[in-house]
Amino acid sequence: MRIVVHGQQAFGKSVLDALLKRGENVVAVYVAPEKPGQKADPLKEAALAAKLPVHQPASYRKPEVWEEFKKLKPDLQVMAFVTLFVPEEFLSIPAKGSIQYHPSLLPKFRGPSSINWPIIKGEAETGLSIFWPDNGLDTGDILLQKKTPIGPDDTLGTVYFDRLFPMGVEALCEAVDLVKAGKASRKKQDDRQASYEGWCGAENAKIDWAKPWSQIYNLIRGCNPAPGAWTTCEGKRLQIYDSKPIPARDPSGIGGKMGEVAAVEADGFTVVCADGRIKVLRVKPADGPKVAAGEFATAAKLAAGTRLV
Repeated sequence: MRIVVHGQQAFGKSVLDALLKRGENVVAVYVAPEKPGQKADPLKEAALAAKLPVHQPASYRKPEVWEEFKKLKPDLQVMAFVTLFVPEEFLSIPAKGSIQYHPSLLPKFRGPSSINWPIIKGEAETGLSIFWPDNGLDTGDILLQKKTPIGPDDTLGTVYFDRLFPMGVEALCEAVDLVKAGKASRKKQDDRQASYEGWCGAENAKIDWAKPWSQIYNLIRGCNPAPGAWTTCEGKRLQIYDSKPIPARDPSGIGGKMGEVAAVEADGFTVVCADGRIKVLRVKPADGPKVAAGEFATAAKLAAGTRLV
């Protein structure tokens, strides 16, 4: 099959590397265009190193872009981390269609931050989908899916880099084999089970210390390493990355106001929440790098009774 790889960043590069290692006939690569001053995308660098043609259209809605794609005579488009909208006119050009990776169990958690939200919402399981994209947002028929548990201490980083990233590369290779063998399925998504979440940005990552410990802890985990859950300390933003929940045996006897620093220790500090406390272990102040919370507390002269808001 004449395969075109379409994607960006480390995941796109890893998919290209895996396909080339298997001896697949990759005939070209499509990559998101760099912004002014931005370094070349890792996928672009890998493609050029492999002496493959690289295309970087700013939009896929233009007929001239479709014509350029048609000249490649592609059999299959493999989409690995694509953020620009790609219309069906472009998707349908390959003889066997286009397949795309999405890091959630579709139809749940459609949208761009599909790894953050299952953790933030306290889900015990997530996964990935390889699907046939259409003009909707992550709405196309499912080719295959893989599941993975979300452990009680998992973060965005561990779920993605330890599992969904390598699983996704393997799943796309498996999907290519199924397409090649004529055994690739198309299962319609059940829209009754669908959910959509937008970007998980700084506005979503602010900690409300009046919430239960489980919600705060899940928010911190689901935003680690990006966008970084945050609060303010003495009027300055303080991002919190690593933490430990301390549920109260008797919430009525917690003591202290919500967001109040209850204790400062060598390895961190604890903050009062609705039904317990959160021990903060690693932070990033507004004017510095990530540091151990105990180190920050010493430098900032953080004392019990300080309110985080």
